[in-house]
Amino acid sequence: MSAASRAPLRSNRSTRTTLSTRVRRRAALTAGAAVAALLVTGCGSGGTSGGGGNTNFVTGTDGTATVAKGERTPAPDLSGKTIAGKTLDVADYKGKVVVLNVWGSWCNPCRAEAKYFAKVSKEYAGKGVQFVGINTRDTSTGAALAFEKDWDITYPSLYDPTGKLLLRFDKGTLNPQAIPSTLILDREGKIAARSLSALSEERLLKMLKPVVAEK
Repeated sequence: MSAASRAPLRSNRSTRTTLSTRVRRRAALTAGAAVAALLVTGCGSGGTSGGGGNTNFVTGTDGTATVAKGERTPAPDLSGKTIAGKTLDVADYKGKVVVLNVWGSWCNPCRAEAKYFAKVSKEYAGKGVQFVGINTRDTSTGAALAFEKDWDITYPSLYDPTGKLLLRFDKGTLNPQAIPSTLILDREGKIAARSLSALSEERLLKMLKPVVAEK
């Protein structure tokens, strides 16, 4: 085969490589934009209620949204490494009520509510309740670990610096849309309640107790 006849083959391979690179870059940018859109509210004392379509949830005057037992949707796969480097899968806690708290060490409202989460998590540890954090937008685990030490938080937190775990929640469900956000999962792993703002001990217990009382 002559050099002239081989030249188009090299050109085609080069074109395919360029197109493949562009597709990968476009996919990465799309994912990044989706994460940014999800967390657009950043860290604040409140958030948006979201929803739309057949959401089946009711938002109370305090901003807490709840769903009747027969109308709840399952939480997505929430598994990965914790900030301590251990493997964790929230599905392993099925049979318990799970309190999911989305937080960041850089977030002032997260610090404001941390003492309440630390206290209630200990009080309910023997009552079939498991607390799990989802740490997000911390560029390293060092600050997150220091946060837990400062506030005496003993329950595990998944490390989700880019928000990929948060994107697994379906739109129109009680998905976390702000930092901090708190979700209560019932014993079947379904989303029973959500808050998009920092919680006092009173509001946290108001979310938690009705789900714990369910039979």
